Amino acid sequence: MNPQTLSPVNKASNVADTAANGAQEALRSTQSVANKAFDRLGSGIESAREHAVPLIDRLSDQAQATARRGADAVRDTSAQVRDKALIASESTVGYIRDKPVKAMLIAAATGAALMALIGLLGRTRSAD
Repeated sequence: MNPQTLSPVNKASNVADTAANGAQEALRSTQSVANKAFDRLGSGIESAREHAVPLIDRLSDQAQATARRGADAVRDTSAQVRDKALIASESTVGYIRDKPVKAMLIAAATGAALMALIGLLGRTRSAD
């Protein structure tokens, strides 16, 4: 059929059909582009997850090792302090056993000095 012989209704119908086909093709193209973008995004997320999991595991292992070393250090230091306190206690008991009179005089002088210090501090507070 000759395009010049088409009626205005037929021309409008053809234009509408062409526009509808163009719109459908644009929609299909947009869907295809969106699907490809989502696929790339999904593979990017999966790749990031694959890289993140070993990193998180390694950081967790390092944190556990650090905590273990810290606990060991505290345990060792505690044992050293306990040993030094025991040695000091034994040394003090030995000194008292060897020189009881001198030890009592030192204890009495220390007590008197502490009482004088407490009394002095008590007077300064009551003066304020």
